[in-house]
Amino acid sequence: MSFSGFPADTLAFLEDLATNNNRSWFEANRSRYENSVLLPAISLIESMQKPLAKLAPCLLADPRKVGGSLMRIYKDTRFSKDKTPYKTNIGIQFRHQAGKDVHAPGIYVHLQPGECFLGAGVWRPGPAALLSIRSFIRDESASWRRVVGNKAFGETFSFYDDALKSVPRGFDKSDPMIEYLRQKSFIALSPLSEKQIRKASLVDDLCGGIRTARPLMLQLCQALDLAY
Repeated sequence: MSFSGFPADTLAFLEDLATNNNRSWFEANRSRYENSVLLPAISLIESMQKPLAKLAPCLLADPRKVGGSLMRIYKDTRFSKDKTPYKTNIGIQFRHQAGKDVHAPGIYVHLQPGECFLGAGVWRPGPAALLSIRSFIRDESASWRRVVGNKAFGETFSFYDDALKSVPRGFDKSDPMIEYLRQKSFIALSPLSEKQIRKASLVDDLCGGIRTARPLMLQLCQALDLAY
């Protein structure tokens, strides 16, 4: 199934869902969900399989409707004060084959009214992985600065700020890399326009972003002793 772009109704559906976030409305509009969200998202994932196999062989583009690259629209409300049952965005993660959850290194596509972007990196890694990444940044500071200071990278991506207010245990507050050592997530974001997501060329746009993010992904995978 060749990807032809997300339909005009995709963001409209998500906006309507945000206003009507309940099971009865969702069931009454299930066909909209399938045609405007589920099927085009699966098509995009399928269309990313071959190029991703060349760009980043260790990342998975899994088109299964359940348990694959497309993240569930159903929220886990067990520990949340917000009990609305559905997510109001599309989340697609091409994660590392060594990872079992969203905390693994990977590429992420987020689609939501007013907030569409491509992400690359690691979100909220566990304690051992977090220590490995911070130690790598401290010990390989010149290499890390070359990557994040690259002109093409800086023109395409900006870092998501998810930092501690304090200094992480075991690190020096005077370390010149402290701005990075404080981070709890190591993710770079590149915005996507509504015009982009509605075109078949979104596949090429994503591939271009993944190429630009490759040096960052290599650094993170090296820190975690993973192939990329």
